[in-house]
Amino acid sequence: MNIIGAIFAFSLLVIVHELGHFTLAKLNGVKVEEFSIGMGPKLFGFKKGETQYNVKALPIGGYVRMLGEDGEDTTDERAFSNKSALQKLSVVAAGPFMNLILAIVLFGIISASKGYYTPIISQVEVNKPAYVAGIKEGDKILKVNDTKILTWEDFITVVYTNKGNPLNITYERNNEIKSVKVMPVKNEKENRYVVGVAPTPVTNPSIGQSITYGFAETNSLINQTFGFLGTIFKGKASLNDFGGPVTIIKVSGVAAKAGFFSLLSFAAYLSVQLAIFNIIPFPALDGGWIILFLIELITRRKIDSNKVGVINYIGFAILMTLMVLVTIKDILYPIKF
Repeated sequence: MNIIGAIFAFSLLVIVHELGHFTLAKLNGVKVEEFSIGMGPKLFGFKKGETQYNVKALPIGGYVRMLGEDGEDTTDERAFSNKSALQKLSVVAAGPFMNLILAIVLFGIISASKGYYTPIISQVEVNKPAYVAGIKEGDKILKVNDTKILTWEDFITVVYTNKGNPLNITYERNNEIKSVKVMPVKNEKENRYVVGVAPTPVTNPSIGQSITYGFAETNSLINQTFGFLGTIFKGKASLNDFGGPVTIIKVSGVAAKAGFFSLLSFAAYLSVQLAIFNIIPFPALDGGWIILFLIELITRRKIDSNKVGVINYIGFAILMTLMVLVTIKDILYPIKF
């Protein structure tokens, strides 16, 4: 059941992503020839109207195949290649956008069901670092070092990853912004650094509060993801920081075993990762197409479809090679968690 839950969660992300492309394609009058979930051999499918709907054997990925998307010459006005740059841009960007919307919805559902914590201090432990620095109950944490604090999880993450180094905490008290330096201390029992504060719980949030929290949590994850991408480009990431399909299924299984809301939380996390990964400006990814269509939109000149096709085929081959290598890495050197 845990494996089934994991596969369902991952499939949900793919379905929502591809549904974004599919919906905007239809709204822009593009002929959609195939809507497939999964990869590899077809398990089952049916045709409705002009579109073939398929479910395939491997629960990784999916795609929407549109007439003219590979740049082939056609006089059909419903071909993707014959649409305006703005229309094509909207179709491509809809996938990542829908993944972000899904994350907001999932985090909103979790908060509506379980409540959440805000980075407003409800308690300060006597003689702990925050107490010594002058932080009081009711103070709202705004920033720690260079990280904006949107959720309580942001604050915990910064304290944990800072590994005991001094923290420059910016907070709001009575509409006045203040900053203090706090030196965390190690909690030996829990083997982590703390500053001695507790958050304010919201136990029965309204729909509006849940949606707001969903936005905040999603925004926080976006910032963290771009921060991680920065560490990759700086060459500071380790082999244990990377995982592929095998790792995703394993972690999803662990999340499913921990409970339904843990699985939803991990699905929301993955949805943000999928959105960010897809907007990387690399050929064959949505981000590569977005760059091309932005160039077309600015220059008002259509880029040679044959050259685009060659570049995308090369990009796709590189991506498939990377997927194989990451999968091998997952098997030989699995991430420990």
